[in-house]
Amino acid sequence: MKTLFPHLIRAATAGLILAAGVPAAFADMNATVTTDLNLRAGPGPQYPVLGVAPGGSTAALEGCIEGSLWCRVNAGGVSGWAYSKYLQTESGGSTVVISERRQEIGVPVVSYEATGATVTTGPEPLELIGRVDDIPTVAPPPTVRTYITENPVEPVYLEGEVVLGATVPSAVAVRPIPDYEYEYVVVNNQPVLVEPATRRIVYIYR
Repeated sequence: MKTLFPHLIRAATAGLILAAGVPAAFADMNATVTTDLNLRAGPGPQYPVLGVAPGGSTAALEGCIEGSLWCRVNAGGVSGWAYSKYLQTESGGSTVVISERRQEIGVPVVSYEATGATVTTGPEPLELIGRVDDIPTVAPPPTVRTYITENPVEPVYLEGEVVLGATVPSAVAVRPIPDYEYEYVVVNNQPVLVEPATRRIVYIYR
């Protein structure tokens, strides 16, 4: 996906974002999105997707929650929460991952107060293995989506974000698709195709 597609979603769970002392100089700090990345209505995989920031695009980094890997960003005019393991910035002449150096580079702290029901996520995170470029190019036929739609499965909620190359933990059951090489599961409310041998996500239905 090469453009940002915001969806007009009314989130069932609302929240209040409180920025803590954001310095004026920080307003110009940008982050590079390393892969197609969901922008969510709240800091967690259980919140609705507002849009997708394409890999290689630039997002304004507004701040991150203390002790969390979720950060508030603005990409293409859409403000949302993104998983910071897939955000990079320049610092001291080198590229750093936001989740690894946020205090060192002075990312401000923001908070989020959720109201309403929440969803408990699983104990194992989704983690990116290798480079996204290593993932095979998959173009599933329409019959695959039809099969997934007609054979729904309960979603599983895992920490992290649904991205190409992320690994589905072995404890999560994936379902075969007749006469097709990939299997499927619904992770964080998104149907995905999984490579059986590696359990990597190779296609995301958005």
